[in-house]
Amino acid sequence: MTRIRRGYIARRRRTKIRLFASSFRGAHSRLTRTITQQKIRALVSAHRDRDSKKRNFRRLWIIRINAIIRERVVERAVSYSYSRFIHDLYKRQLLLNRKILAQIAISNKNCLYMISNEIIKEVDCKESSEII
Repeated sequence: MTRIRRGYIARRRRTKIRLFASSFRGAHSRLTRTITQQKIRALVSAHRDRDSKKRNFRRLWIIRINAIIRERVVERAVSYSYSRFIHDLYKRQLLLNRKILAQIAISNKNCLYMISNEIIKEVDCKESSEII
């Protein structure tokens, strides 16, 4: 009886896993069982951190917008904040997302000042006309 060479499929699968873990250090890139565990862990971390990245960017945009809005308000001596600004944007039906507003705040502060001033004027005019 001649010897049958086996293991081509299993070897191919292990090679594929090793290619994924080639950048890992130590046993994490050499031992098959450890590679499999680290691959699962890496993919879980990647999935989790994609969501946290979105949260972190949204927080950053909100902080930038709020800083610019409050900086302008110090000059006018009227209390105005991020939340009121966004509320007034929705009242005016201006659909600008936070990412765009933050980019405007960084690149062209005067543009954001103009937007906020127009919104404040219009909201103030509507509120004063409703009172009368």
